[in-house]
Parts: sequence; structure tokens; C-alpha cells
Amino acid sequence: MCYDISFTIDIKQLSDYFPDLVFDDQIKINFDPVHIVGHSHGNHPIIFRDRDDQQVHCRLMEWGCIPFYVKDEDGFKNQRRTMLNARSERILDDPKSYWYKIRNRRCLIPLTGFYEHREVKGFKNKIPYFIELKDQPLFFLPGLYSVAELPNKETGEVEKRYTFTLLTTNANEIMKEIHNGGDNKGRMPLLLPFELSKKWIDEELPEESYRNILNYMMPAEKLTFHSVYSIRSAKMRPDEKAKNAFYQWEHLAEIVL
Repeated sequence: MCYDISFTIDIKQLSDYFPDLVFDDQIKINFDPVHIVGHSHGNHPIIFRDRDDQQVHCRLMEWGCIPFYVKDEDGFKNQRRTMLNARSERILDDPKSYWYKIRNRRCLIPLTGFYEHREVKGFKNKIPYFIELKDQPLFFLPGLYSVAELPNKETGEVEKRYTFTLLTTNANEIMKEIHNGGDNKGRMPLLLPFELSKKWIDEELPEESYRNILNYMMPAEKLTFHSVYSIRSAKMRPDEKAKNAFYQWEHLAEIVL
């Protein structure tokens, strides 16, 4: 599944893609844009269509859905780790899932790239890769968002908490080779061309169009990828380059399709 992403642009550039975008707050980014870790449940700028004015808005939301019915945030802490990603197959066809309940709360997660880990024979640890879209330096993953009313731990006042999940699908040929181990091997983010991303947050999305988006498969040739140094370690890179920069692992076999 996808728990590591990158967002290395000025947030104002989102208006280049959505000219009428409304920024809900004076958004201040307080994370490392090169490597954003899902399990930290930090804020990310999320694009969605506001239910009141039907305009496209951008606001900070926390990664990892908190369902609207949750009243005890601490009691939900462990389960929230499973809410970072949502399988696209469950949204329309699993009425018992939470994703079905919030299927019309559609949003977009802007990225410049994401990370995934590959199991390689002879290596003790998995090798991380950085993946981008060739023709989309900035792209938008489809997601779902949730709004829960929870007490502020400092003031005790009830506040609305906006949280999101990103959608995953079956991996294409490239991603099957990279994400080849673990309980969720063979998955990748639901990557979309920009026109489908825009359609995802249309005011109305007929079920047929909804399914077409959920079933979209980004062609492998549209992806570019390279190995990077360990991203989940506090240990500095030997070459002192950025986390998303290419790193040559000795004896690492290339991916050949």
C-alpha cells in the first residue's frame, strides 16, 4: 500500500490546475515535502468540492480517516493505521465498508511522486523506489475524506476534524515488480490522467463514470522510477542528497519487463 509520498512544489501552483480554487485557510506547510509519512497522520493540502457552495476548495486534512461516528479518538488510534489507504474495489461493491458510506465525499491528493519498497534476493532490507508520472510533474490521486466531530484535547471544545484516505488498485507491470512483497503486495495508488482526476470531484458523478475511474489502469510506460536510499531510517544518506534522489545500490539487479 502507499504510505510514503512527496509534494515538492509551491502550494500556490495548485491554482494553475484549478483556476477557481478556493483556499479555505492561510495554509502553512509544516512537513518535509520530499518525504511525507502516512503513519504520522500529518496534514496535507487536499482538493475537494465543498458541499455548501459547490466550489472547488483546498484545505489541510489529516492523512488517515477518522470515521464520522468515532467519539473516542484515542480508542480508535490503532485502527486508524488501517485507514490510510482504501481499496478501490470496496467503495461501490462493499456496502458494509466505511468507504461505501462516504463514497460521495471525493477528494484529490496532490503529489509530485511516491515511494514503494521492493524485495530483492540477497538484500536484508527492502529497497525503496521513488516513482513519478512522466507527463505529469504534479498529479492528483483520488481519495475520500471524512469529517468527525471530536473534542479538542487542550480546550475540550468539539471541533470538526477533516481526514482523508487515498485509493489503491491492482498494480501495473512496473509496480508488480517494485511492490512485490508484504501483505499488500501487488498494489499501487490509483493513478489517473489529469482529466479523470478533475472528473473525480465533479458535482455529480454517475455510477458508470465512477466505476470507469475506479477501474482505470495507468500504463506502465507512463511511469518513471529509480532506487533511493533508505527513507524510513534516521541514518543520513552517505552522499547527503535528498531522499528522492537516485541512489545506486551495489549489486542491485535492474527491473526488466
